[in-house]
Amino acid sequence: MAGTDVRLGPIGQIHVTVTDVDRATAFYRDALGIPFLFGYPGMAFFDCDGVRLFLGPAENEQFAGRATLYFRVDDIGAAVEALEERGVVFGQPPQVVHRTDSSALWMCFTQDPDGNNIGLMSEVPSAAS
Repeated sequence: MAGTDVRLGPIGQIHVTVTDVDRATAFYRDALGIPFLFGYPGMAFFDCDGVRLFLGPAENEQFAGRATLYFRVDDIGAAVEALEERGVVFGQPPQVVHRTDSSALWMCFTQDPDGNNIGLMSEVPSAAS
């Protein structure tokens, strides 16, 4: 029906292409600390605060690609420190990537074992930045 107002709901699931599901599961569960929901042969599912994260191989070439996941954190410095203690390596320390009158957006990036980007992001009120 043309002209119908269609609104997409919130994201229900995100697929991240991985080559070794067991290795990726260990990274997302143990290093990043994301709650593991369930597995199925060749697949693993996690709970990202109500959004399901699906790790598995690409179903076909159309689904192959590199993902970037951005996770909100309250204290980016503390989050980076805790993840580094679990063996996660960040390319650079957290930095301000955008500033408004009311806040500063801080980000920091790492990668999973398959090269998918993992970003941490924290919006800090200007008085505290």
